[in-house]
Amino acid sequence: MAQLDGDQRSAYVQAMFDRIADRYDLINRLISGGQDLKWRRLVVEKAALPPDGSLLDIAAGTGDIAFEALKRTPTAQVVCADFALKMMQVGRRRAPYGQQVAWMGADALRLPYADGSFDAVVSGYLMRNVADIPGALAEQGRVLKPGGRIVILDTSPPPDNLLKPLIMLHLRYGIPLIGRVVGGKAAAEAYRYLPESTAAFKTPTELAQMVAAAGFAEARFKSLMFGTMAVHWGIKRG
Repeated sequence: MAQLDGDQRSAYVQAMFDRIADRYDLINRLISGGQDLKWRRLVVEKAALPPDGSLLDIAAGTGDIAFEALKRTPTAQVVCADFALKMMQVGRRRAPYGQQVAWMGADALRLPYADGSFDAVVSGYLMRNVADIPGALAEQGRVLKPGGRIVILDTSPPPDNLLKPLIMLHLRYGIPLIGRVVGGKAAAEAYRYLPESTAAFKTPTELAQMVAAAGFAEARFKSLMFGTMAVHWGIKRG
């Protein structure tokens, strides 16, 4: 996987997520000990969506972040977009919010929305998988209204500290094992990809610098889960 880029990488990621769509939510709950629910709540908090505001959840998967946004702001207009169509099919069947959001197949590098369409753009585990991080940031900035917020949830390379060996054991062996037990061979493959892509990803500081370089003000982040997860946010300049 590490040697893939561009369209090959995109095709690999799309097929991988489609194969595990039915078990994705359960596996995420198990490997994070349920902490992923808190992380998504933090994403929605940082999005600061106004009443009747509009939110785009890009790489929405089964809709966890979008549904959390509707819990917090029931009058919001929420759009879920992803290129893994089977993930969205699972999300659309989920009660009570699956029928309350708009679902659309979309490429994060070529969003099918007009400039200045949304008050907030959020993503969960997009940036680690996208082939062109600056391009994805530029597209999200384009569809945001001036003053709108971008919020990013993603994994981070484990920091160098005493916990790193234990964290790496969990990433390399624990997570793939959970994936295999719960989701079979396809899930085991997908969750072997997780530590590989995490180790090769940007540090939280590097990603914050990229968010700032893309033109967002107040680019900040909060590290979570012993430094292996982070939420980044910024504001589109007016």
